[in-house]
Amino acid sequence: MERIQVELGVRSYPIYIGPNLLEKLELFEPYLQNKNVLIVTNDTVAPLYLNKLQALLSPFKCAAPVILPDGEQYKTQTQMDNIFSSLLSQNLGRDTVLVALGGGVIGDMTGFAAACYQRGIDFIQVPTTLLSQVDSSVGGKTAVNHQLGKNMIGAFYQPKVVVIDTRCLSTLPAREFAAGMAEVIKYGIIWDKDFFTWLEDNVESLKSLDEDALKYAIARCCEIKAEVVTQDETEQGVRALLNLGHTFGHAIEAEMGYGNWLHGEAVAAGTVLAAKTSCKMALIDESIVCRIEAIFNAFDLPTEAPDTMNFEQFMKHMRRDKKVLQGKLRLVLPEALGQAGIFSEVSESLLEEVIGRA
Repeated sequence: MERIQVELGVRSYPIYIGPNLLEKLELFEPYLQNKNVLIVTNDTVAPLYLNKLQALLSPFKCAAPVILPDGEQYKTQTQMDNIFSSLLSQNLGRDTVLVALGGGVIGDMTGFAAACYQRGIDFIQVPTTLLSQVDSSVGGKTAVNHQLGKNMIGAFYQPKVVVIDTRCLSTLPAREFAAGMAEVIKYGIIWDKDFFTWLEDNVESLKSLDEDALKYAIARCCEIKAEVVTQDETEQGVRALLNLGHTFGHAIEAEMGYGNWLHGEAVAAGTVLAAKTSCKMALIDESIVCRIEAIFNAFDLPTEAPDTMNFEQFMKHMRRDKKVLQGKLRLVLPEALGQAGIFSEVSESLLEEVIGRA
């Protein structure tokens, strides 16, 4: 089992990574003493892991769980209200811990509900998808979507602990696994060239769910995420680098309808667009763009935007991006493998060249 610490003073917490961690009560016990427990999950994950987690946590006071519908299209204020309704109808107070059992949607909504309920209660992340294990469960970004923009309503709110059972990936559909790899690849592009090269060399091991390869990849991503969050918890600077490909990607998700393109799929296509933008600005050369495209292709991810989206459809969403400051679009762009920067002087005419289909 790997243990990584996110150092945030009084809000510091551990991340545990390894197989069969849903059988280890000692990882949860310190955070549940004299607490009520409410598990939040979805109707895909519940049949697989809810009974197992309930049995593990049975020594504690567990309320009736909340089972939400599965999918990005349900990451809404309406669905989050179901968590509040369950808390209130079961007379659960500030001595309650929410446990998010699921992927990024469940983790984000549960965390946001925890941040809001009675002005803040504890929560624990138990991520079951690759994307949530390497990215969204760590760092305290919580949110719901709005029809005009993704993750626009939320809060920075840290969990008490993150428990990553790598065996959960054995039940993950291939498309969801590939989507998670988009975020894994992102870390190599923005932070660690050697990790990017390792990913290129270990495509088949990862796709075959080799336990050692998976544990290493997840742990390296969590190490990088922890380092970045420690430096910049509320995304005032370096943490924005984690959004490589996301400005383009969120536009794809919003335009195509949440859930039609998975988040990781949109990030993959968005990262290629960011790399092509970077190449046009002479920040990187074509060979790096080719390597980025090749690794996404190797993991069966899209490297082109939907052919039904034109430039203006991209821009109407990108202009609402959270990184926009004083009306200026800011893009995260690779400057080399293992290095990225934030650029606010990217002309719309250049973006039109990259996106095409004006």
